[in-house]
Amino acid sequence: MNNSFSSIGFIIEGIIHLSPKQAYDCCLNGATIVDVREEYEIAIKDFGINGKLFYPFTGFEKLFRTLPKNKPLILADCVGIHSKAAVRILLENGYYNIANMAGGIADWERDGLPMNKDIEIMGGQCPCQIKSRPI
Repeated sequence: MNNSFSSIGFIIEGIIHLSPKQAYDCCLNGATIVDVREEYEIAIKDFGINGKLFYPFTGFEKLFRTLPKNKPLILADCVGIHSKAAVRILLENGYYNIANMAGGIADWERDGLPMNKDIEIMGGQCPCQIKSRPI
């Protein structure tokens, strides 16, 4: 089976990892970001691209079966930890055209890629600097 990401990124323990710039370029060429962050995290900072999907990690094992198998998917989160676990779940369930975004939205922002932001956020790469806001 063909993997759209096989000629880019790097492989660790059977998982293809992409830099945010590589992920962005793939999205411009038809890949889809699957954001596995929780709702409160997305309300503050969001990937500034069209077509992304939101599958929070806390419900991922119940929701993932609705993801398309025929489209390249890039799993992403805050820093790349939950997204890596989500990639493992997909691999175990017959998905093959998938990759993990190393560094998550923290590195995406650091690299100057398109962002949607709440104007009342704190700065920094550490997820502990994410400030929740009343819903």
